[in-house]
Amino acid sequence: MDTTTVAAFLAVDLLLVLTPGADWAYAIAAGLRDRSVVPAVAGLIAGYAGYTLLAVAGLVMIVASSSSVLTALTVAGSVYLMWLGVGVLRRPATPVAATEVVSASRRQVALKGVGISSLNPKALLLYFSLFPQFIDSASRWPVAAQTGLLGALHMAACAVVYLGVGVLARTVLKARPSAARAVTRASGAMMLLIGAFLLAERLAQ
Repeated sequence: MDTTTVAAFLAVDLLLVLTPGADWAYAIAAGLRDRSVVPAVAGLIAGYAGYTLLAVAGLVMIVASSSSVLTALTVAGSVYLMWLGVGVLRRPATPVAATEVVSASRRQVALKGVGISSLNPKALLLYFSLFPQFIDSASRWPVAAQTGLLGALHMAACAVVYLGVGVLARTVLKARPSAARAVTRASGAMMLLIGAFLLAERLAQ
């Protein structure tokens, strides 16, 4: 793949990763717990690793070519994102609330992260809509290799951004319960807006 294509993909990918949503809300909530950031982010990345494997196997291209399947997946992901947003707005994460659920094991924290990233409509948008636009079937690189590279770049970007979000939440928000509530509520509102927008856009097609 040429560097121009890779740079263009990274620009779009970072824009998506830096947009607050379900992953951000989960990373922030993990940051407000002790020793939960790394397993939470690992779970989120594992969910995207599953998408990358599907993409390398060629299943993403097949699904992307079926508008009905893509619509069903996008609708399911959008509804799930809005459901998460409502939950965050109703019960925003705070340092006090977080200490009450420290009993959750690192494995449980990671598994929840897998579920969140696997059903994140931003992931559906990235893998099923954007990936095919950056893959050149006439390139010297095999399609699987191109797909794997894009997936690896996305996972690396997610790891850096979400670890940063979690650490910042731990260091900045943990001593400020009111700020923690405001930030998580903003993330919940963003989830609702993004979910509603993607749902309306897909149903309008």
